[in-house]
Amino acid sequence: MTTSATARTQSNVARGFLQRFLQRLLHRLPRLSITLAAAVAAVSCARLSTVDSNALWKIVDIRCVPSQQTTGTPGQCTAVDLDKRYVVLKDIFGRSQYLLMPTDRITGIESPLILAPGAKDYWRDAWDSRHYVQQAVKRELPDDQLGLEINSESRRSQNQLHIHIDCMRRDISAALATHAHDAPGEWRWDTIDGKRYRIMRVSSLTGADNPFRIVAHDNPNAATMASQTILVTGAGASASTDGWLIVNSGIDVDDGSGTAEGLLDHACRVADAH
Repeated sequence: MTTSATARTQSNVARGFLQRFLQRLLHRLPRLSITLAAAVAAVSCARLSTVDSNALWKIVDIRCVPSQQTTGTPGQCTAVDLDKRYVVLKDIFGRSQYLLMPTDRITGIESPLILAPGAKDYWRDAWDSRHYVQQAVKRELPDDQLGLEINSESRRSQNQLHIHIDCMRRDISAALATHAHDAPGEWRWDTIDGKRYRIMRVSSLTGADNPFRIVAHDNPNAATMASQTILVTGAGASASTDGWLIVNSGIDVDDGSGTAEGLLDHACRVADAH
């Protein structure tokens, strides 16, 4: 076969292969389009919370509360309590992380609404919602291995008050155990995970022991409250008898922090150790 004939043959083979490939691609195009659209939607949902700082509020106000009001089901949320005015939502990040959020528009820790007369007991309600974490990991956990946390204004991505509910890191629980028998109502400073925190043991999470009120006592205006982070965990295996530990730090504290979320473990490894 001549060189020119060989070249023509190779060209015809390549052309035939290309035609067959294009035919298969066109045949599969509808399915590819659907797959691509689904992938784009998934990415869009994952990025929603970072792009839209009101994403959580929209979930509460547009999806969960109306669903509860009209159908008696919580919609996208795990639970909606219209009387106590809060919702519980499974966070997309983490194995067992849940968020408690008001059904009212409250931006965060700096809002004066959290201290207003008649303000709801969001910490108490968040603590009572810890069973969702235990259901997620299919284990009963002692109260000192469960925690609640709220970030400062500058360390959060969402402008709707949300309290994180999840497992504690095992090493953090061990470090905080030294405060299990502290005299109630007194601040004690400690270095936890390389940051400075003050810790107070309390006998309840309501009234004068409401963590917002306790921290606000030394931070009486919105600007200073905005820089605070609060974590709450059981002082012992049973908070009802041992009390709770309020763990607080702020951006303005030397070696302090505006977030205590790192003291939680969103992988809940402590559940696997039992």
